[in-house]
Amino acid sequence: MELFWKYKTFSELTTEELYRILKLRVDVFVNEQQCFYPELDNKDDQCAHIWAEINNEIVVYARIVPPGLSYPEPAIGRVVTNPSFRGNNYGKALINKSLTCISEKYGSTAIQIGAQTYLKKFYESFGFEQVSDEYLDYGIPHIDMIKP
Repeated sequence: MELFWKYKTFSELTTEELYRILKLRVDVFVNEQQCFYPELDNKDDQCAHIWAEINNEIVVYARIVPPGLSYPEPAIGRVVTNPSFRGNNYGKALINKSLTCISEKYGSTAIQIGAQTYLKKFYESFGFEQVSDEYLDYGIPHIDMIKP
């Protein structure tokens, strides 16, 4: 199935799009991962949002965080794949699209992520390198990674 990509600033999101994005994030990050933390972190309104849909259902989503908000570099955050669509390499397509969007917006620059540790090899396949020791973020092991 073909993915239909969307890229919007916060102010461009419709209320329905925002609801569907936040629902997916809460369903996965809070409920599925049983991580009870403040998913709404007062950053979304300063970020761009990229996602793909099939039949009006969000398949994958990420937010593009501007430099200086979370890290000195621009960042990719809240990367999530809808559980109904896992195993189809849509996550790879999302990271590639996110990297392209950052390059178009910020030029050639380093990009940082705070990755769940189990995804280290996944992000290394895009050129990211581990730059921190493992740490717990609300009980889930994470590492910081940079794509130079």
